[in-house]
Amino acid sequence: MANRLIFPPPSLAAVSPFIPPVAPRRPHVTELHGDRWEDDYFWLRDRADPAVTAYLAAENAYADGILTPTKALQEQLYREMLGRIKETDVSVPYRFGDFWYYHRTQEGLQYPIYCRKRTSLDAPELVLLDLNQLAEGHPFLSLGAMSVSNDGRLLAYSTDTTGYREFTLVVQDLESGAQVAGPILKTGAIAWAADNATLFYAVEDDAKRFHQIWRTMVGGGSTPELVFEDRDERFRVHVAPTRSRKHLLVESESHTTTEIHCLPAAAPRTPLRLLVPRVAGREAEVDHLGEGWLLRVNDTGPGFRVVLLPGEDAQESDWVELLPHREQVSVEGVDAFAGYWVAWERSAGLVQIRVTDRLSGTSRYVPLDEPVYEAGPGPNPEWDTPVLRFGYESPVTPLSVFDYDLASGTKVLLKQREIPGGFDPARYGCERLAIPAEDGTPIPVSLVYRRDPPVPRPAPLLLTGYGAYRIPLPVGFSSNRVSLLERGVVIALAHVRGGGELGKRWHDAGRMAFKHRSFSDFTDVAEALIRDGFTEPRRLAIEGGSAGGLLVTAALNRRPELFGAVVAHVPFVDVVNTMLDTSLPLTVGEFEEWGNPAIPEQYGWLKQYCPYTNLTRRPYPAMLVRTSLHDSQVMFWEPAKYVARQRALRTDANPLLLVTNMGAGHGGASGRYDRLREIALDYAFLLWQLGRWQPEA
Repeated sequence: MANRLIFPPPSLAAVSPFIPPVAPRRPHVTELHGDRWEDDYFWLRDRADPAVTAYLAAENAYADGILTPTKALQEQLYREMLGRIKETDVSVPYRFGDFWYYHRTQEGLQYPIYCRKRTSLDAPELVLLDLNQLAEGHPFLSLGAMSVSNDGRLLAYSTDTTGYREFTLVVQDLESGAQVAGPILKTGAIAWAADNATLFYAVEDDAKRFHQIWRTMVGGGSTPELVFEDRDERFRVHVAPTRSRKHLLVESESHTTTEIHCLPAAAPRTPLRLLVPRVAGREAEVDHLGEGWLLRVNDTGPGFRVVLLPGEDAQESDWVELLPHREQVSVEGVDAFAGYWVAWERSAGLVQIRVTDRLSGTSRYVPLDEPVYEAGPGPNPEWDTPVLRFGYESPVTPLSVFDYDLASGTKVLLKQREIPGGFDPARYGCERLAIPAEDGTPIPVSLVYRRDPPVPRPAPLLLTGYGAYRIPLPVGFSSNRVSLLERGVVIALAHVRGGGELGKRWHDAGRMAFKHRSFSDFTDVAEALIRDGFTEPRRLAIEGGSAGGLLVTAALNRRPELFGAVVAHVPFVDVVNTMLDTSLPLTVGEFEEWGNPAIPEQYGWLKQYCPYTNLTRRPYPAMLVRTSLHDSQVMFWEPAKYVARQRALRTDANPLLLVTNMGAGHGGASGRYDRLREIALDYAFLLWQLGRWQPEA
């Protein structure tokens, strides 16, 4: 029977005659701080070498052969997940100026269509941008920045058709349909001035660092002008309008420090004025209050406080504290409106929305009740508005869009994502655990499971994590995940140190010299879940992507016996070699996250946990490793080298599969149907290895 439970899953030899490809060894010697090592697979870095693409193709063919018995299961999973998506759907419209904006999807089409209606929702639809048309002839499409001029006449947008996150900017006249500016290469953030003709945009350098802000007059025939440049390779620049539309902000930030300039939107050729000076270790965010500025800053503690800047020339001695730093709360963001301001906080790892009346100074919190959930701002472009739009979801509550009345404190549900065929949240449970790390620190763990019928223990369990860049691991709703839950798989999300669940202090406790804590937290969580009877090693799979891929592969090197299967998406596994190469995208800027191996002490940190460097001859669990040829965040050769080296060292017959998307980037396939196919493959592999499926005899 195809779905009969079986433990352990069949070995590689039992299901396939395929022979894994072997990457030739071509030693490359590196010497640093008295260490000398040979990297046999350094040659895989050369994307232009036919031998490299041939090797990747051979790995793809091998993986396809091994997974051939799961093809029917993949198709079943794909159809299930597709059946939970309302393929023809429309977002909740929002007002900006004279128009209502929204996007919609259409059955059979891979990408959304961006639209608007003038004045009334009953007006005829005007299509702004149909990504399906832009994607014609390309295996990949990603929309970068998109901004309509304040008068609604011009649309500036950027797209990437390779996955390398190299965006090309054009400007279209929405009345005539003509392209009136561009193409402008390697662009990032964009912002319109009040004259509806002057456009500011960020440009990246060869290392994909946004280092310059330029200004151009659309349709004026003028030569673009450089407005700002940051030559410090740790910093990235950004430009954005304030919600009041009175100012433009030019921000330069590293992982630990912020500098902010402003200029009047009505006078776009005015020289930049320094609003928040650069002070090492001080991070800041501002929004215009109409009179003065709202500033979020971590000058008195890692949880940030909120202060009022009376004007552009205000000195620090003029700052007026509106919300003090609090030990157990982190202010993650601020938004200013004509009559109110909003602080987006995290307390005990959960989002809190604090709304303050500007006239009275009184504050209230928006009620959010589940034990595990996500909440965040929706589109709120209007300055003078009576409502705050926000999104809310949890592991058992589909994405819900609310309008919160700023005066009365009431919220109205505008739309909850529809799950075709129905979804009964009562059938599923979610809870938050606190698992002590080796040093006694409680690590939050979010648990999601099927409640009805209950799942017997020890259960198959998928443990995921991230733990970097002060980014919280999302705990929102996934209709795709239901296919695992319905098959008795428990989902656990480990909120390890290095992430942002408990603010900057939590991040600092898992980066640089303390990065090893992310990995020990993860293995401590795994051990506790086994010890407490939730699962057992052969039924425990781990999954992570990018920095989360580093997390799971570093944890695997520490304790391979804890895990039955691993799925690693675009994993950052070649840490030492990548951080030595300052020509690569992101490297220099990320010295403040991981460390600089040119410094002996910091080299020691990296070498201690680098997954590629620390592979040894021993058994490893079954692994599925994914990468993309055009990934600019984690270059494809890191996962490729990792698999090649592990294949040469491992002493078992468990599957080790490398799957490379030859036409995508860091996020994998861009089309929604193509993406579902990738998820179906991952889930089929997991269900096979967790014993929830076996090949036909």
